[in-house]
Amino acid sequence: MDWQALLDEAKKIGLDWGPKVLASLGILVGGWIAARIARAIFRRVMTKAKIDPTLVGFITNLGYTLLMTIVVITGIAQMGIPTGSFVAVLGAAGLAVGFALQGSLSNFAAGVMIILFRPFRAGDVIEGAGVIGMVEEIQVFATILKSGDAKRMIVPNSALTGGNITNYSANPNRRIDLVFGIGYGDDIDKAKGVVNSILEAHPKVLKDPAPQVVVGQLGDSSVNLFVRPWAKGADYWAVLFDINEQVKKAFDKQGVTIPFPQRDVHLHQVA
Repeated sequence: MDWQALLDEAKKIGLDWGPKVLASLGILVGGWIAARIARAIFRRVMTKAKIDPTLVGFITNLGYTLLMTIVVITGIAQMGIPTGSFVAVLGAAGLAVGFALQGSLSNFAAGVMIILFRPFRAGDVIEGAGVIGMVEEIQVFATILKSGDAKRMIVPNSALTGGNITNYSANPNRRIDLVFGIGYGDDIDKAKGVVNSILEAHPKVLKDPAPQVVVGQLGDSSVNLFVRPWAKGADYWAVLFDINEQVKKAFDKQGVTIPFPQRDVHLHQVA
């Protein structure tokens, strides 16, 4: 074996490819550092501009991915590898992967739609895809929700955009719908006065819009009062629980009955 010939060939390859490999590595490392710096700068600028954090994270991560793709292609071109064929192969591979990941691509498209049209944002309480929770994060493929009992729910974006979405935090105030049944023998005006006095005295019940107390239904066993106070979204549950408890105590004190369901049974004796 001619070791000298092998050594000469190795030197030749090193001289031919060494500078190209080093330049390519320099482009990859420098491009990676530049992409990270650019991402940090864009994130800082958009944060100072008070852009929604969800949109900031989505744009910066997408931009970082695009920059790194350009850096990799540039590094490959520096080594003398034709990038035209590489891009064609990459496009064909992307097409094949796209067919295989149609569900993921639909989730990605749905995530873009959520970011653009903003039916909800981080911190909102929403109902969609059969679940209710507070939006913690909107990711590229899924939305992270936190339920009332602190469960972490990961919902595909396409499942949210493919159905109805109820945003409980879109408006600052919410109406609380309550129903109180009283007996047919009770004084309706007296019962309405008791409820109105409770609503007027409650510090978290809004004066505007004014609460409503009306006879909403003549039930089988009771006269049902529909009570409609308004409160701030953050006070919804506190007002709901307080009014239920206070009305029950006030009705007991004032002698207003809350009847149980009743049914008359008639017996016919057959000879």
